[in-house]
Amino acid sequence: MTAPETGPSPQRGPAPAPPPGRITKRSDFLRAARGRRVALPGFVLQGWNRGDQCPEIRAGFTCSKKVGNAVARNRAKRRLREIARLDLTRFGRPGWDYVLIGRHDATARLPFETLRADLARGLSKLHSK
Repeated sequence: MTAPETGPSPQRGPAPAPPPGRITKRSDFLRAARGRRVALPGFVLQGWNRGDQCPEIRAGFTCSKKVGNAVARNRAKRRLREIARLDLTRFGRPGWDYVLIGRHDATARLPFETLRADLARGLSKLHSK
């Protein structure tokens, strides 16, 4: 039996940013709906500056039945969660809540890179208002 290797681990690049926190309460979704709103081809983006001292970025995801059946809604939400995980910590602002709302035939159909570009453009518009 050999002893486990000790010493520094091989370098794998910078650690990924932690995923944004989740919005789960209805009241938080409603509060974000009263904030700023940007309509994009792939989804609708809502944002709300919480104004508290917590620097966490939080995100919520929703798709109505207009998006399709349960399979289509779940696929759309999975795609929205992934673009938020990849880009929201980079382009979002600390202390903000964001809600991404799926669109009928667009969120599940558009190319993934288009959705990512929409998020970056939408956050830029949202914060310039």
